[in-house]
Amino acid sequence: MKWTSADLPSFDGKTVVVTGANSGLGLVAARHFARVGAKVVLAVREPTRGRAAASTIDGDTELRRLDLADLASVRQFADEWAGDLDVLVNNAGVMNLPEGRTTDGFETQFGTNHLGHFALTNLLLPHVTDRVVTMSSIMHRSGAIELSDLNWERRDYSRGAAYGQSKLANLLFSLELQRRLTTAGSSVRSLAAHPGYASTNLQTRTGNALFDAAGRVGNKVIAQSAEAGAWPMLFAASQDLPGGAYVGPDQMREMRGHPALAGRTARASDTALAEKLWAASEDLTGVRFGL
Repeated sequence: MKWTSADLPSFDGKTVVVTGANSGLGLVAARHFARVGAKVVLAVREPTRGRAAASTIDGDTELRRLDLADLASVRQFADEWAGDLDVLVNNAGVMNLPEGRTTDGFETQFGTNHLGHFALTNLLLPHVTDRVVTMSSIMHRSGAIELSDLNWERRDYSRGAAYGQSKLANLLFSLELQRRLTTAGSSVRSLAAHPGYASTNLQTRTGNALFDAAGRVGNKVIAQSAEAGAWPMLFAASQDLPGGAYVGPDQMREMRGHPALAGRTARASDTALAEKLWAASEDLTGVRFGL
């Protein structure tokens, strides 16, 4: 039998934070975590949308504001946290946006998808008891890390290349986080996952009418459901996997299917690059390893 969300084990007594839980994969995952007994904290940028999402979830939920594109918001979220946090799911993200800047001046996709989660994870790490799951993408395969220009200040901006860089950064972050956890003697695990091509609003909020139209067509013709797209995330959050594991769908070159260990590019396995990106991320955010 292939694994699905129906196989998610009990999370009774556990607390799970899901970033970007007001829609898409994050909302699907939040519903399932609550269904199996977890207290689910929906970490969302827009409280109004978050409250609407929470109203559709049966179970124990809490809403907290978090804007990953603003380090002050990230720090406030972490400063206000008290008690244990069993599972942190770094799910929120933006995709293929036109050139823009976060509150702190970072390129929007790199700043939101990577630096925001980098800071959040390290600030919350003293509270984490089980694992951190960071969502990447099959688009990490097209990504490259330009350490001398991570924020696209000297290069001609490409929305697709910037997205690929941010998703590759997610994988390298997860890899280096596991190395540091192991070195620190921590039992906490760092894992990564990707949804394949799942139908969510991510593909239709690019700020470009042509891209949005293509996304709507792809969502109807090619994509699997958001429900199936959330399976790798749920699998990584619940199964006994080794630290550093990467989970994705098992069919159509990881575009769809049931969760299984996924492939990663040589760049995404480059431990030296992962260390360099970590050092650069510390410099940019002012946040250091949390343990």
